Amino acid sequence: MQDAAETQVARLGEPRFPSPLPARGFRCVDEAQRVLVHADTQDIAADIAAGRMPPSFELAGPRSSLYFPPTDVSAGIVTCGGLCPGLNDVIRGLVLTLWHHYGVRRILGFRYGYQGMSSNRQYPAMPLDPVAVANIHETGGTILGSSRGPQDVDDMVETLQRDRIDMLFVIGGDGSLRGAHGLARRLTERHVPISVVGIPKTIDNDIEWVVRSFGFSTAVEAAGAAIDGAHVEAKGALNGIGIVKLMGRHAGFIASHATLSNSDVNFCLVPEFPCQLEGPRGLFHALELRMSRRQHAVIAVAEGFGQDLLSDGSNTERDASGNVKLGDIGTYLRDRIGEHFRKLDVPVTIKYIDPSYLIRGIPANAMDSELCVVLAQHAVHAAMSGRTDVMMGWWHHRYTHVPIPMAVRGRRRLEPDSPVWQRVLETTGQADLLDFTTEASETEAALP
Repeated sequence: MQDAAETQVARLGEPRFPSPLPARGFRCVDEAQRVLVHADTQDIAADIAAGRMPPSFELAGPRSSLYFPPTDVSAGIVTCGGLCPGLNDVIRGLVLTLWHHYGVRRILGFRYGYQGMSSNRQYPAMPLDPVAVANIHETGGTILGSSRGPQDVDDMVETLQRDRIDMLFVIGGDGSLRGAHGLARRLTERHVPISVVGIPKTIDNDIEWVVRSFGFSTAVEAAGAAIDGAHVEAKGALNGIGIVKLMGRHAGFIASHATLSNSDVNFCLVPEFPCQLEGPRGLFHALELRMSRRQHAVIAVAEGFGQDLLSDGSNTERDASGNVKLGDIGTYLRDRIGEHFRKLDVPVTIKYIDPSYLIRGIPANAMDSELCVVLAQHAVHAAMSGRTDVMMGWWHHRYTHVPIPMAVRGRRRLEPDSPVWQRVLETTGQADLLDFTTEASETEAALP
């Protein structure tokens, strides 16, 4: 449970400058407006009984008073971590909102993630204006480039001061947001009034307090095309099996929603719920039954599933972000399934599809593009009002201000009784065939 103190957003100081937006017909947010953290009455019953206000988030949106003078401010933008559909849309949304709504004329894009904010950066910051971002939403990736891994915090502070930055927009996942929090904290310790605002980016949709992150809808849509291909291939051969590996290091949201949007998936395998391969309630036996009844099957598997099957737990190799490098569960399943049916002397044709990097690099679809623009607009409003160490959230269909420490404390994952997972089980029927456990293996639990 959360308390009211956790949801309080840090501010650089009192706002002293009138916003130009009300004079142009824009409605500003009442500072008293809040969005409940919990929507279920059972979760807030104790607060109500005690006469307390239940925990709530600030409502995002334009403020009538600003901390920064609108036409005398410099903004910085950085994209961090892996690629994701919609990054360019967010950059464009930030630039257009800063430029057209607040009159900001100095906007810099830092190149290749946090590396671009270090003193030994290889490329200077990129000046951004409406012309520079005019058509970038039509292409995938990020015009600023990206990178993984941290940089020295004090070095980044000094870079921001040299570049005369007043507000920094960090577009990234949980690791990038942790870096943003560390940067905001150091700026506060050094009494440097720079606002740090995070825009959550995770194609896996596993950031807390964001019901749907940008890029997720596009990923599910593209995953559906891969599943369609796997289904056609599987049906085109006697005892055909199509395996599609989808993104999802810790959470199986893409695999689950792709399964729900495409009823041709027979088995959905996600990191949250390990299952056996061997035995009467194992995947192999379930595939035997499927082959005997329907002569084809489609498996959607998240990349983080079954890592305990690939390793004895001794793997300590990590990427630049500190994540344990995953083994390839897709090829592992392909090879093990083929071996199993060869032992039974049952011929099968297995087609394996891994569309991961194709999905990451495509432009955002219409739904994600809209989400990107709105998140960018609200991020600018938050920064102009002096909020800092804050992430844009989307909760109960309202846009919110979420303190970054609260956002990075955990990850969203599928719960066994969640409506999404229950619908997956209902759609595939796999609950009657496979022995799912609700506790992650030691290897999976150890993954950061």
